Amino acid sequence: MTGYKINIKRSAEKEFESLPDKIYDKVINRLLLLRNNPRPQGVKKLRCENGYRIRVGDYRILYDIDDENNLLEIYSIAHRREVYR
Repeated sequence: MTGYKINIKRSAEKEFESLPDKIYDKVINRLLLLRNNPRPQGVKKLRCENGYRIRVGDYRILYDIDDENNLLEIYSIAHRREVYR
């Protein structure tokens, strides 16, 4: 199986660029792992909207999975107190 392609929406890209350096590196590592397994242990399906969330410390990555096209669309990367607003 080939890995999933990752598409980061512009809004998530801005959030990503403003992350603290320590978290930035952890998020990159998690995104690389998601390419091979978009539903790893610890992933949660969101209740009120489509998509999934994965934890990276106090930060959350919110994304949609398109299995048909092997595509992950990242739509938010933010601190847990801000991500669901």
